[in-house]
Amino acid sequence: MKNKLVLSLFTIGVLGANILNAADDLSSMFSNAKVSGDIREFTISRSVHDTRSAKEDYTRVSNAVGGYLKYETDAYRGLRLGAAFYTTNGFLLDSPKDDYTQVDPTLLGKDNDSYSILGEAYLEYRYKKTEFKGGRQKINTPLAGADDARMLPNLFEAYILTNKDLKDTTLMIGHLNRFAQGTFGRVYTSGMLPLTSGYSYVDSRDQVGEFVNMGTYAVGKSTSGVSFAAVEYNGIKGLKTRVWDYYAYDIFNAIYADISYSIKSDGIKPFVAAQIISESDVGKSYLGDLSGFYWAAKAGVNISDFMFYAAYSSTTANGSSDDATKNAIVSPWGGMPAYTQGMVTRHMFLAGTDAYKVATSYNFKSVGVDLKTVLYYAYYDIAANNGYTEDDTDEFGFDFIYYPAFIKNLQLRFRANFSNDFYVKNSSDDPSLNGSVGWDEYRFIMNYKF
Repeated sequence: MKNKLVLSLFTIGVLGANILNAADDLSSMFSNAKVSGDIREFTISRSVHDTRSAKEDYTRVSNAVGGYLKYETDAYRGLRLGAAFYTTNGFLLDSPKDDYTQVDPTLLGKDNDSYSILGEAYLEYRYKKTEFKGGRQKINTPLAGADDARMLPNLFEAYILTNKDLKDTTLMIGHLNRFAQGTFGRVYTSGMLPLTSGYSYVDSRDQVGEFVNMGTYAVGKSTSGVSFAAVEYNGIKGLKTRVWDYYAYDIFNAIYADISYSIKSDGIKPFVAAQIISESDVGKSYLGDLSGFYWAAKAGVNISDFMFYAAYSSTTANGSSDDATKNAIVSPWGGMPAYTQGMVTRHMFLAGTDAYKVATSYNFKSVGVDLKTVLYYAYYDIAANNGYTEDDTDEFGFDFIYYPAFIKNLQLRFRANFSNDFYVKNSSDDPSLNGSVGWDEYRFIMNYKF
């Protein structure tokens, strides 16, 4: 009995010493933690011409301030914890706020109210060249991503394993379990347009700011989420390749691949790139028969601070109006990798669309001004039976990004896009669906990152 007591006291002492040592190490894990964030102010004004509406011409405006505050510990034996709080808060909004001909919905939450969310809460573990990250997090992959185009991004509950043991190669496997739509998705209601533009086939306007099942968000049916695998290889100078496979249970299997090549000589850097997306329905086929195929190519050149490129893409046309989704490229969770997407117009994923885009940019940093200017034009030649519009459309716009020297880490951004015949319909039995929609949109954004 005495020996057992001595052994017990010894064991408690050893464990206590280990706990104290662990506490000392864990203490530095938290004392060396980093706090970062982004304070964002966003103003958007869209002047709409909508012949379907009794109020054909109207301007909707929104102003919001918010961003995120992130806390991330230092690594302890490869283990790191992180969390981020996101918020958007409207101000100077017209009343009633839920009148979407007055207040633009893309900066705010349900009923155009302010909202906040614990958007990230994750555990990260690294061992040599392998990393695991699980929990709420912000991710960017070709067909599932943050799409951070307005106040708050899309966020995911995800579990991702990444390995880089093979030279010049990155391997990834993961599972996406839940999705929290960001504010940009509130521009859509339901149907083919959001489904091919990165958002839900069902009305998701009120799902903003909450984590929901991946299938519930996309098609209104609970599913087992989305599993994926990817490989990226950069072992040849100037050449980059990647392949991703997404298995969205009971919805679709999607394969994405792209390849790019560039060379640099005497300050001139030409480049070419190509991408494909192939989709097919699986399991219960909640979106029906899917057999979409998209391909695109891009070529351009960088000359010092100047860049220019031209891109083309094409999707297979549908045979009848009963198969609107059949040959479309569906992308319900924010992923938008297309070379030919506009700032707003994403019609290149509608079935039977040939899309063209040219863009140019110039960076004035070499002449003492930290300003980048971008100009672009995109045209969408759209076939019948696409499930959304009955005519072609185009969009042009600009993007000016300025970092003033007098305030470090402050970004000022002025963007605009001008869309003609974004939507046209003349053949519907429902008169409220017949007409056309176009707009002029301006955005002013301030980002202060710390």
